[in-house]
Amino acid sequence: MEKGNGIFILYAFAAVLAMTGVGIAVGERSFLGAVISLIALTAVFGMGFKTKKKHRELAELKNAEQ
Repeated sequence: MEKGNGIFILYAFAAVLAMTGVGIAVGERSFLGAVISLIALTAVFGMGFKTKKKHRELAELKNAEQ
C-alpha cells in the first residue's frame, strides 16, 4: 500500500459506519436517523471520489513532467 492511500481506509471505514447507521435506523424505525445516515454516506462517498480524482490528477501531472 502506498503512503498516500491511508486516507482511503478512513473514508472506507466512515462509509461502513454510515451504512451501519442506516441499518440500525431502519431496525429502530427511525426515519430521521436513516435520512441522516444516508446524507452522511453520500458525503463520505463524495469526499472519497473527490480525493481520488485529486490523487489521480497529481499522478498524471508527475508522469507528464518526467
